[in-house]
Amino acid sequence: MLEHYPLIKHLHITAATLSILFFMLRAWWSVREVPMLQRRWVKITPHLIDTILLALGVVLMVMLSAWPHQHPWLAAKLIALLVYIALGTLAIKRGRTPMVRAITALAAVVTFVYMLGTAIRHSPLSWMA
Repeated sequence: MLEHYPLIKHLHITAATLSILFFMLRAWWSVREVPMLQRRWVKITPHLIDTILLALGVVLMVMLSAWPHQHPWLAAKLIALLVYIALGTLAIKRGRTPMVRAITALAAVVTFVYMLGTAIRHSPLSWMA
């Protein structure tokens, strides 16, 4: 199964890239209150991308036998993922004003960049390691 590692890792990275790019577009639409945000495909697509992203992450974790309780960077990344999801819902749906949505969107992107750093550096210190 490890022979498929490079492909699965590449697909995971591709899904992460699509996820953040589509998030930033939807956050922009949310802040600007663009009606496109209400389209059915715009509501469904991020769930599909993020499900694929999460599934590939779990596959990588199982393939490598890398468990969060054994790898602090992975635990930090998963905790940051929960923060990212919470901030994302505020940025796209639940933020009451455009300013709240903009600030939480920016915080979500910063959180995503932190997760990227933890994945690349294999450290909870992310880019500071």
